[in-house]
Amino acid sequence: MRTNHLNQKISQRSQEWYIDPFLFIPLVSLISIGFVMVASASFSFAEHRFGNVFFFAGRHAIYIVLAILLAVTTYKLTPKRLRSYGRLWILFSILMLVAVLIPGIGKELNGSRRWISFAGLTFQVAEFTKISVIIFLADYLARHRQVLGTELSKLVFIVGLISLVAVLLICQPDYGSVVVIGGIFMALLFVGNVRLRDYLILVLLAGSGLWWSAGAAPYRLARLTTFLDPWADQFAAGYQLTQSLIAFGRGEWWGLGLGQSVQKMRYLPEAHTDFVFAIFAEEFGFFGVLVLLTVFMILIARIFQLSYRAMQVGDWYAGYFLVGVGLFISGQTFINLGVNAGLLPTKGLTLPFISYGGTSLICCCSLMGMSMRISNDLKIASKTSLRSHGNA
Repeated sequence: MRTNHLNQKISQRSQEWYIDPFLFIPLVSLISIGFVMVASASFSFAEHRFGNVFFFAGRHAIYIVLAILLAVTTYKLTPKRLRSYGRLWILFSILMLVAVLIPGIGKELNGSRRWISFAGLTFQVAEFTKISVIIFLADYLARHRQVLGTELSKLVFIVGLISLVAVLLICQPDYGSVVVIGGIFMALLFVGNVRLRDYLILVLLAGSGLWWSAGAAPYRLARLTTFLDPWADQFAAGYQLTQSLIAFGRGEWWGLGLGQSVQKMRYLPEAHTDFVFAIFAEEFGFFGVLVLLTVFMILIARIFQLSYRAMQVGDWYAGYFLVGVGLFISGQTFINLGVNAGLLPTKGLTLPFISYGGTSLICCCSLMGMSMRISNDLKIASKTSLRSHGNA
């Protein structure tokens, strides 16, 4: 009788929706900042190219609506249901990575073939691939965590699969996404009960592969050398980085004020996408940057805190999934900020929730919807456990 009563309580509480404020408030803040900065950073380029200063701002508003709808959808779907389609997700991602390389299907821009056009909108396959990899890896590691350190075939399979994804991404080429996905993979393996000896071998092989691929293409090698001294070739290979550094310098402590950036006036290329952070630093200064970083840190810290709680109660899939989400957001944020500040070689990676780019925004919000659902389930499980102990 008591068991039936407890199950009834769980069923009733599962209909309640809990919105984690430590995820929701930073998420809304970042999306809002992103919309303002896309509008501010893009108006000069939009007017020059399309004759409409609000061209990119209007499209970004549509992306925000779509992102919110998908976040709500993924929030309402149970993690178990999303997990059950993990194999289909990764298979579909691989097929899409192959399709984008086919002329006539994939769209080439700035020497890279990373996009597929559909209904007037462009879809970046690599962003969807990151979601698929996180969901699939979380499920695979959760199912095989007891034998991953003893059965070498399980490890070889997953290494081979991620290597295939990496090769397809390099063919686009999208070296930045390879670094992000590779970092997520290696970190999840580290917490996924893999033997230390096997893990160290993989680290050596992965590091060697990345180093070789970085030097194999002349433009990648140029990026690796240019960022060390961009002023040596400031009007050619170092132009983008020097303009970004000028934006940082002009921002000083308090910034020039919203809309007052000079570098966005077609001096800094990709001002509303990859280098929107430089425009933010110019308009809001050092203290504005500190506020933005604080919001990111609150969001990321909460995600990792939830992953720890999930692992404590034995929900390994949720724990691994949240580790992947936290690494994805923190890793891509770190790389983008490092590139903007001249601390890392130039990569074509957006700043999550801030940069213009529909696919990136939609995928990031979808991951946050899934994360908030896991937070909701952990909250319900905690309350139910406390009530059951109290009744006992």
